[in-house]
Amino acid sequence: MDFEEVYEKYFKEVNLYLLSLCRDEKLAEEMTQEAFFKALKAIEKFDGSRDIRAWLFTIARNTYFSQYKRAKHENHVTETQETGADVTIVQHLMNEEEAFIVHQFLHSMREPYKEVFSLRTFGELTFEKIGLLFGKSAGWARVSYYRAKKQIIDHMEEVNNERH
Repeated sequence: MDFEEVYEKYFKEVNLYLLSLCRDEKLAEEMTQEAFFKALKAIEKFDGSRDIRAWLFTIARNTYFSQYKRAKHENHVTETQETGADVTIVQHLMNEEEAFIVHQFLHSMREPYKEVFSLRTFGELTFEKIGLLFGKSAGWARVSYYRAKKQIIDHMEEVNNERH
């Protein structure tokens, strides 16, 4: 498969992944272009021992982190808004006020929880692929995802207890 075919096949997936991280269409498009440019420069180093999709997502993730660090340095961090896959989280999102609280909490979550949760929820990646992206096991990805979900649920219970 030549690089043009790789670009055609995976551009949309990489773009959607980056969009799920940054929640800004224009920025996601720019980062997608940058990620594919980096991939093109490094394609000769790709030995085929990994899934090319996972390799591209790793480059995209690193591009996102580079952008995030630049933006943070300039104090213009794009707010990351994520939603949950769990029924309890979805119930909270049905209420606009609670949805705002969930989004705020997601934005404040530490890595890798925020990213693993985002990859699973928005990128719809398997735990195996998420583990591969981080150089870890599928079990690690699964545990990280459920810990993130538990943090969100615990936070919402805490907020609800403070209200009553």
